[in-house]
Amino acid sequence: MRVVIAEDNYLVREGTRQLLDATGDVEVVAAVGTAPELLDAVRRLSPDAVLTDIRMPPTLRTEGIEAAHAVRREWPAIGVVVLSQHAEGSYALALLAHGSAGLGYLLKDRVGDHHELLHALRQTAAGGSVIDPVIVDALVRQRARATSPLDRLTDRERDVLRLMAQGLTNPAIGSALHLSASAIEKHVAAVFGKLDLPPETPVHRRVAAVLTFLRAQEDSDSA
Repeated sequence: MRVVIAEDNYLVREGTRQLLDATGDVEVVAAVGTAPELLDAVRRLSPDAVLTDIRMPPTLRTEGIEAAHAVRREWPAIGVVVLSQHAEGSYALALLAHGSAGLGYLLKDRVGDHHELLHALRQTAAGGSVIDPVIVDALVRQRARATSPLDRLTDRERDVLRLMAQGLTNPAIGSALHLSASAIEKHVAAVFGKLDLPPETPVHRRVAAVLTFLRAQEDSDSA
């Protein structure tokens, strides 16, 4: 398998080159230090896969991710594995923004394990995807933090809150949903409880519940 390496740190770049060369399964056809040099090497040498750092000159921000997108866009048969020392889900989401085929995201800690590195290069070269388990955990935690309080509500409780947001009273909500007054009271109490709105809240609980609903709608519309 023919591979191009992009890493601005000389010692890391040469160490990775030697590690891959020593496997006998990889020919490192180029080892460069910037994103433009990476794209030039890919254009000239047509490797099977690319191994690139995320942060490279000139800005040391997300040049590796941008280069990965460019490679996948112009040469879709070439796999790209991005290496990062940051276990942040946001980088992985940025990398996979246009799809996951042929892309991998590994922490730099994995570089020392040539079996795992080779697996990622082979998978992406074959059109597959490899994401570091630590990154997957970070994405799950990020998703958990982003979960709306409204996700706790049942479908019926959502209906009640939606009508509440329209300014309907409990009797009017009961009429619209063909439910008894006592049933509506129970649903409203459940909404307050699941939205963590205690009786002593300084904002009237009904108003606070509606505000929660409206914020969620705004977030949904802007997503």
